[in-house]
Amino acid sequence: MSTTELAWFKSSYSGSQGDSCVEVAITDQAIHVRDSKDVTYPHLAVNLGGWTRFVQYVARG
Repeated sequence: MSTTELAWFKSSYSGSQGDSCVEVAITDQAIHVRDSKDVTYPHLAVNLGGWTRFVQYVARG
């Protein structure tokens, strides 16, 4: 699946200025993350298990 086919959305924590936003797209196989300031840059794709561990780690502080 190409990045143009993904349904990207901005993080709910993105600022109202739009200057430091990330966008996320979710598929059955992975969570995709990209910089919204320049969507032509490569994006990061993490499998669902890896994403879950990352979120749990961040939530612990």
